[in-house]
Amino acid sequence: MKVIKNEPLMSREECTGSLRNVLDALYVLNGKWRLALILSMVQSSKRFNEIQHDITGISPKVLANELKDLELNGFITRNVYPTTPVSIIYEATEYSRTLKSVLKELGAWGKQHREKIKESMRKQY
Repeated sequence: MKVIKNEPLMSREECTGSLRNVLDALYVLNGKWRLALILSMVQSSKRFNEIQHDITGISPKVLANELKDLELNGFITRNVYPTTPVSIIYEATEYSRTLKSVLKELGAWGKQHREKIKESMRKQY
């Protein structure tokens, strides 16, 4: 992960705009499950049970609600196929794929943070 040194500070307007943008993003992507769900479907289209299997610990009710919200916000599409029984496949939209670099950076930061915590715990014992 890159650390940028000697970068000039933002102006008050730039900082306010940046903060507003981050808050907007967090508002849409808030919650414990949304980024994980998007990441799961960016990898491949999935059925409900496949998504639930990927995301350990999410209840069917919460998953259904999160999928509805993600669809409403344009991150996923719900494709219904008239088979017997009906098949429903969820897939990431191109819009959700714009988060790919954010998810990659967030994953890298999470790994770095996990290592930092492990190291800190080793030093305590």
